[in-house]
Amino acid sequence: MEKFALAMVIIGGINWGLIGFFQYDLVAALFGGQSGLISRIIYAIVGISALYAISLFFRDRQPERTA
Repeated sequence: MEKFALAMVIIGGINWGLIGFFQYDLVAALFGGQSGLISRIIYAIVGISALYAISLFFRDRQPERTA
């Protein structure tokens, strides 16, 4: 789940970078505009993934031991 959330956050970040630098929304271009059903689903998944990724800041991680 964590890797999926990370991948979605990266996709969202790349899309926002394209919007900021080039005024080009890749998700909208690929999936039928910002109001297209598939685009809205992708935007929702990216948003939920970002909310999930916030929880990663508050998890205690044990360092991995090497043998």
